[in-house]
Amino acid sequence: MRNNYTLTYILFVVAQMILCNFFHFTPYVTLTLLPMLVFFIPVSVGTTAAMLIAFATGLAVDFFAEGLLGINALSLVPVAFLRRPLIEMTCGQEPFEQNENISLKKYGFGRISMALILEIAVFLTIYILAECAGTRPLWFIGARLGLSVLASYLVSILFVNLLTYDDRR
Repeated sequence: MRNNYTLTYILFVVAQMILCNFFHFTPYVTLTLLPMLVFFIPVSVGTTAAMLIAFATGLAVDFFAEGLLGINALSLVPVAFLRRPLIEMTCGQEPFEQNENISLKKYGFGRISMALILEIAVFLTIYILAECAGTRPLWFIGARLGLSVLASYLVSILFVNLLTYDDRR
């Protein structure tokens, strides 16, 4: 990973830990920045390495913030696994053929938004199902999933410019 991105990544992981520890508005909303972080890992990083990064990130957030060890790691590894197919679906083969990173400037708000919503939905579906695990009714899980995806997308889209960069700068 590029040094600038690595530092930004670590700062966002710390921000996620702070978000987990201090911002519990309601039981219906779970805010997360982690799928956005994994999606914008440079394309030069392969799927296996991205999955290992996601696992380590998830465990760090679990250990220092969530309290339920393994839930973020469990939810974040599939996001890393689906990262490449999702980039190919939304942005095409070009980022991998030219080894250039995803940027909001190049691929546009619509494509990046669609990719982020899908990544966040995958993460939160696994996260909420694992956390609720037979203790909550289906209507609660559905409401929490919908509201959490919306809230996490809005928070992620605010910070997406900090993670995207153009190699030609």
